[in-house]
Amino acid sequence: MSLVLDGFQGAVLAPEDPDYGEARRIWNGAIDRRPALITRCRGVEDAAVALAYARRESLPLAVRGGGHNVSGSALCEGGVVIDFSVLRGVQVDPGARVARVQPGALWGDVDAGTQAHGLVTPGGIVTHTGVAGLTVGGGFGWLSRRWGLTSDNLLSARMLLADGDRVRAAADENADLFWAVRGGGGNFGIVTEFEFGLHKLGPTVLAGPILFRPNRREVLSFYREFIAGAPDELAVYLNLRTAPALEWVPEDLRGTDVLLVIPCYSGDLDDGEALLRPLREFGPPAADLVRRKPYVEHQSMFDASVPHHWGYYWKSHYLPPLTEDAIDVLVERSWAKNSPASYTLLFHMGGAMIDGPVGGSAASGRDAAHAMNINAAWPAGGQDHVDIGWCREYFAAMEPHATGGEYVNFLHNDEGEARIRASYGNGYQRLAQIKAIYDPENIFSSNQNIKPSAGQPAPS
Repeated sequence: MSLVLDGFQGAVLAPEDPDYGEARRIWNGAIDRRPALITRCRGVEDAAVALAYARRESLPLAVRGGGHNVSGSALCEGGVVIDFSVLRGVQVDPGARVARVQPGALWGDVDAGTQAHGLVTPGGIVTHTGVAGLTVGGGFGWLSRRWGLTSDNLLSARMLLADGDRVRAAADENADLFWAVRGGGGNFGIVTEFEFGLHKLGPTVLAGPILFRPNRREVLSFYREFIAGAPDELAVYLNLRTAPALEWVPEDLRGTDVLLVIPCYSGDLDDGEALLRPLREFGPPAADLVRRKPYVEHQSMFDASVPHHWGYYWKSHYLPPLTEDAIDVLVERSWAKNSPASYTLLFHMGGAMIDGPVGGSAASGRDAAHAMNINAAWPAGGQDHVDIGWCREYFAAMEPHATGGEYVNFLHNDEGEARIRASYGNGYQRLAQIKAIYDPENIFSSNQNIKPSAGQPAPS
């Protein structure tokens, strides 16, 4: 096969190759697609060769960064996968407070590289999440209330376009493309290098889960009031689930239904102790695991509860501040699942995410109080599980209490055109016009797809 891709320096894997089966496995074990070729790139030149081959042969194209997207966008049936999984380099310039990141890097790679210098940029909440997919979808995590979305901290992106051109997208160069790639997903080209701005953060945060017994609706009501005046340095997430049998979970709670209230405070830690005291004393909780610990330790705390190759199916909403009716739905539905691995997450939004960067970006949902992720998960993998039905019914029950929008990175592959448009918010038409400029033939369609639309995009 290497002769077909003349000039390609990496490994080219076809279905008959012994490494092909492992190469097509991604994080979501419910996705089963068989590409014609998986091209493991050593650099941008390899990506250009693979892109040209896919275009010449009229084959579908997918781009794999971390391979972590729940919808399986890293794979395409019968097409070519541009696989960046071996390109995980992170170069940090501590003086300039800048990190340059290769397209296959995971957030654990970035956190390790930046925290070695007492620096950080907002990432996700699982270290094996890919940098590329999180960033182009907007991205948020524990530090986003303080420093904005992941994409808000993107200074520039080196990109390979559908026609083979290589460009730089930044505020001062291809500004329309830069606006679009920060929240518009992988619709506009292949990002081959990310340049992030960094912030000073010592190695220690005040963080960890507070565990309550389930069906404690008064905890949810208290949570709503507590976060109403929260400073930007504090994010408090909720996880409604069955407690996993992990080392950090008290033995008497493992396998029982719990409500986890998870604060992460990144400011002055003495101030944080005082701030969190009412939350830690309310109830009282069944267990309080909040403590001062390295940021990288907190970032990796939940990795083992969402491992590779399980089956996953997600539904999601953006939510306004929780109402009593919304809390009723959370209490009634969250634990009415079958798999102990299934769970519900509520992300605490707001803070620095509200305003966004100067000049704006395509990322939507900035007015939401929460992003809600209903996650059906089953360790056996495979495409079918009864909790898919639970997930869909729960989503429908929560719909009257939602904003109508949705975080694009939480979309599955069966959402339909209306939900895709809703996830891009009011910027959808501008995105479609920019798509027509940079990818008029819709070569990059293995994503939450934006179809090219005629007309000039509105000015930024």
